[in-house]
Amino acid sequence: MLILNFAHPLTSSQRAQIEALAHISIEEVRTIPVQINQAEPLAEQISAIVDGVGLSSEEWQTRPLLINPPGFAPAAFVLLAELHGRSGHFPSLIRLRPVANSTPTVYEVAELLNLQAIREQARYRR
Repeated sequence: MLILNFAHPLTSSQRAQIEALAHISIEEVRTIPVQINQAEPLAEQISAIVDGVGLSSEEWQTRPLLINPPGFAPAAFVLLAELHGRSGHFPSLIRLRPVANSTPTVYEVAELLNLQAIREQARYRR
């Protein structure tokens, strides 16, 4: 599995948690910096960031991907739309949460969210 990390670098502990939850080993983690210029159109910036990932059209459609989205919500939403357009489906996401009472704040992997499965289930609630 390839992790596309659009947020802070993942720790070795977080990587181990991801492998345990996914039941598959991590082949590679690509950390992609996301710096948004508020004066420029967001969609164009996200498209350029995703271009920089370096996957072919075939890889977008066939390679197992797990996404750690950026913390800036509008960027995360546009990224989701961009990734859906390139892969033809919603990706799975990593959800991190702070560990209670940790000082300094430490984050653990809360869950892996299969957005495509969530979408399919939501269709029954229309």
